[in-house]
Amino acid sequence: MKKITKEELDERVARAVDNFMAGYGCCQSVVTAFADLYGLDDIMAKRIAAGFGGGVGRLRMMCGAVSGIVMLVGLDCGQIEGSDNAGKSACYKVVQELLAKSEQANGSLICAEILGIKGHEKAHNSYIASPRTAEYYKTRPCAAKVESAARIFADYLLQKSAK
Repeated sequence: MKKITKEELDERVARAVDNFMAGYGCCQSVVTAFADLYGLDDIMAKRIAAGFGGGVGRLRMMCGAVSGIVMLVGLDCGQIEGSDNAGKSACYKVVQELLAKSEQANGSLICAEILGIKGHEKAHNSYIASPRTAEYYKTRPCAAKVESAARIFADYLLQKSAK
């Protein structure tokens, strides 16, 4: 990967938020802001990340923005040989470090907890996506969580390129 500047990374963080405000899911928003760095085109990035929205298929499990971090770490340093346990471990280490930063910044990695949703509230018609209205954006912290996840990954790339 070519050396990337802080300004370029700041633009990518802003792009992630813009993606979310355009109606993409949290994971899609984060992943597509960086996917081209790894040779992944915009359409394929959106498709790969689509099912992780709403805390994975709208089940309110791991936050979609956090899932985006995990996907990007895999693109950045995931092992490509099945027997490469050192590579697998190195990737897991980065995932755990970045997710710890996300949990510290956002209080949780779990979508339902971030949204303040109880278990029974998430079960009814859980697959139906919420319409993106002005009220939706007012009541959801998701844009801020997308920004946080994108910033955490951008900071990781910046620190990595400084080495």
